[in-house]
Amino acid sequence: MDASFLYMETPTHHMHVVGVLILDPSTMQGGFSVARVRRLIEARIHLMPMLRRRLVPVPLGLDHPLWIEDPDFNLDSHITHLAVPPPGSLHELAEVVGDIASRPLDRSRPLWEMHVVEGLEDGSAALVTKMHHATIDGITGADLMAHLLDLEPGASDPPPPEEPWEPDRVPSDLTVLAGAVADRVTNPLRGVRALARTTRSLVDMGRSVLPFGGDGLSPALPFTGPRTRLSAPITGNRAVAFGQAELDDFKCIKSAFGTTVNDVVLAATAMTLRRWLLAHDDLPDRPLVAAVPVSVHGQTSGGGTNQVSNMFVRLPVDVDDPVRQLEAIHAETRDAKAVHNAMGADLIQDLAQITPPGVYNLALRLYALPQVAGTLPPVQNLVISNVPGPPIPLYIAGARVKGIYPFGPLIEGSGINLTVLSNMGNMDVGVIACPDTVPDLWQIVDGFTAAVAELRDAAECLTA
Repeated sequence: MDASFLYMETPTHHMHVVGVLILDPSTMQGGFSVARVRRLIEARIHLMPMLRRRLVPVPLGLDHPLWIEDPDFNLDSHITHLAVPPPGSLHELAEVVGDIASRPLDRSRPLWEMHVVEGLEDGSAALVTKMHHATIDGITGADLMAHLLDLEPGASDPPPPEEPWEPDRVPSDLTVLAGAVADRVTNPLRGVRALARTTRSLVDMGRSVLPFGGDGLSPALPFTGPRTRLSAPITGNRAVAFGQAELDDFKCIKSAFGTTVNDVVLAATAMTLRRWLLAHDDLPDRPLVAAVPVSVHGQTSGGGTNQVSNMFVRLPVDVDDPVRQLEAIHAETRDAKAVHNAMGADLIQDLAQITPPGVYNLALRLYALPQVAGTLPPVQNLVISNVPGPPIPLYIAGARVKGIYPFGPLIEGSGINLTVLSNMGNMDVGVIACPDTVPDLWQIVDGFTAAVAELRDAAECLTA
């Protein structure tokens, strides 16, 4: 599964994830700086082994790439200092983050970057991280944050490692090739087992949606969403926008209408996209289809960093009443969860195992061709994630964390990704898109927070 994120990457289809921490430096002595961040990473890097690992490809693509401890690792090559242009608002910060997100990572060294950003108008600072999806998912990202963040501004560093770090020697092509062949010989049934599990999962999933003899479910399926400008071929450019809503509003809404917080996230997204599509004269006459990543850590038969599956959910942008949208989405997610459970936690990882590496890259390049993308329906219209975050105040290098905004990768055919992360009493909203296909991104973020407020008003009327 980790390797599949490498195979999916093209010049326009970047597979890194970006995170933005907004920081209050007033809680630290001496101010926030690149030097402070460097000392922090240096003291804790033994707890984050992915930061010193680099890829070694297997000749002829006979097996997945290898991770080695990079003998040329240099921390200074991964941490940089930037300043936002005046006046230093969040909009200027978003332009800096969009530029960072638009550039692919260098595969000749460990797949991450960290940028210390200063010059914000209110005296805040920002820390922007970029990591390849092959090295991190939602759960491992939370683990990484746990090693970087502290419960108090003056927290001491963890104990040093018991054994000093030892870099690897870069193996020769012949050595890597021999290892790949040996693995195929000693484990010839790896793909066969994955294929068998995939077949069983697809049969179980099919039974749950059959009109006769099944469970009567009608979940959203890939390739069934309408074509909109969200589905236009993406370029390598990225733009971001971010905002905050109150977590208590989400809890009030879900309690009043008997839904979940995730349902509220999806409903607010449906509402803001309906208005955005109307403003761009592009509203379809049927629901959008959203892919919702689901963590399956601890539920799969395999290992690896990425242990994730997907649900597909219809977003009723063709409905103009916010409460009716929420009710429809609640029914949608109920069916989607049932089908996801029938599908099994291993399906996506098994599909990644049995699909030849070149197929991913070739399929995405073909799909991006205008004559193809303009004809085939999109796999999904967008990606929406809801990630649990810290419920308590946290600090990094002594600076208090005021906001945490995550930005996932864009998938060809769906030019927008919206992620919501709970952070103390807030829900931090990060939206990333291709600006060449999805302009006016701040309208979507502002519309999301406005939609939450409208649903809160409806919930209060219901309980009054």
